[in-house]
Amino acid sequence: MLRRTLVVIGGAVLLGAFAATASANHQWGTYHWGRTANPVPLTLIDTTSSAWTSYVNTAKIDWDSSTMLALTRTTGTANRRCSPVAGKLQVCNNSYGNNGWLGLASIWLVSGTDHIAQATTKFNDTYFNTSTYNNPNERAHVACQEIGHDFGLDHQDTSGADFNTCMDYFSNTGANAGSTDGTHPNTGDYDELLCIYDTASAGKTLNSTSTTGKNHSCTGTGHLDSSNSWTALTAQAPSQNDVFESQEGNLTRIDFVLWANPIH
Repeated sequence: MLRRTLVVIGGAVLLGAFAATASANHQWGTYHWGRTANPVPLTLIDTTSSAWTSYVNTAKIDWDSSTMLALTRTTGTANRRCSPVAGKLQVCNNSYGNNGWLGLASIWLVSGTDHIAQATTKFNDTYFNTSTYNNPNERAHVACQEIGHDFGLDHQDTSGADFNTCMDYFSNTGANAGSTDGTHPNTGDYDELLCIYDTASAGKTLNSTSTTGKNHSCTGTGHLDSSNSWTALTAQAPSQNDVFESQEGNLTRIDFVLWANPIH
């Protein structure tokens, strides 16, 4: 699975998660990087090993093609914990164990706001060192998607259908291991970044030419799925809820799970 984690600094928050269809609006709640002007100047710290470097760099180039983002890639020391760095996005890989997730994107919010203060993305080599997942297209898909979540993007679709975007549930494994579909963003993803960050696009309908075949309206509301604790998640089969909420001291943590080979 891919898993997204939201840690809120001081106080509770509700997470908007959009329905599992080819959506004309796929913002992750209302979360976005706080900034005074566009494009958003953001440093991506790449601490990954050589097995991941090219995929992280390609994802950085892809997302930097958005007029709303101005990304700078730097390198850092390998960090198993992938401790967040204020104001930056850190990307890490390690063997995190047989815990069910392939990639984990996490964001922290400024207290009392929906502004992202820092973010991390992790890749789980426990799975990527196996024949099922160790192929270039699946690595590219996961790298692109998890980094995309850290800008405030949700999935365009969670049915497993192929919409030729890294922000869907299409899996580049098994019979699809040789497919390059789903390894890059598509026009709908760039339009959604306009919806999130471009004040001039607010309320407009953007004419996406992506394979979603849908226009992007820069409005929308989500629904909340939650669980009382993370413990409930670990005991579940991969066909249950995707969003789980737990309390960690004075922090509210929300985990958004995208299962490997999901059953929806």
